[in-house]
Amino acid sequence: MKKIILLFSMILTATLASAQVDVITKHSGEIVNGKVMRVDEYTVVFKYDGEDAENSIGKYAIEKIVYGKSGRVEEVTEKIVVAGEADWEKVIILEEKSYIAGLKKVGEVRGKTGMINLQTGNTGDKKAEKKLKMSAAILGCPFVLMISDKTTVGANSNQFGGTQAIKTGLGYKY
Repeated sequence: MKKIILLFSMILTATLASAQVDVITKHSGEIVNGKVMRVDEYTVVFKYDGEDAENSIGKYAIEKIVYGKSGRVEEVTEKIVVAGEADWEKVIILEEKSYIAGLKKVGEVRGKTGMINLQTGNTGDKKAEKKLKMSAAILGCPFVLMISDKTTVGANSNQFGGTQAIKTGLGYKY
């Protein structure tokens, strides 16, 4: 009888201890068990179960967090599905490297206006951004980390003195 009570109490203790673990579900389907330390504006800082080092995942990579103590479920971000070039408007341009933590790099993407164009600085910039997003959408990437954004004006851009915008980024997906 003492053995049964001891076994039962050990099982109950193990169950309660595992219930304290927070579960982070990523859009890729990966599950991360640990302790959420804080939820910042664009990142979630956590510790893996049984470790002391703090880690960070960008919120764009996270679907939801289930808190072990309370059982509360926090929906973090909706999954963005980019199936092809037609979905270019869904692509999000990020400028901070920490935002892409937990996402997978696919490749470099570019968007630029032509050497001879009749664009003003602002419309040329928007056109280059659209081309950048379209390039990412072709690769199926819902995110672009901007690595270069250049606009050249007048004699510095081409022999005709026009304006040219060139944007370069890295495409990321779940």
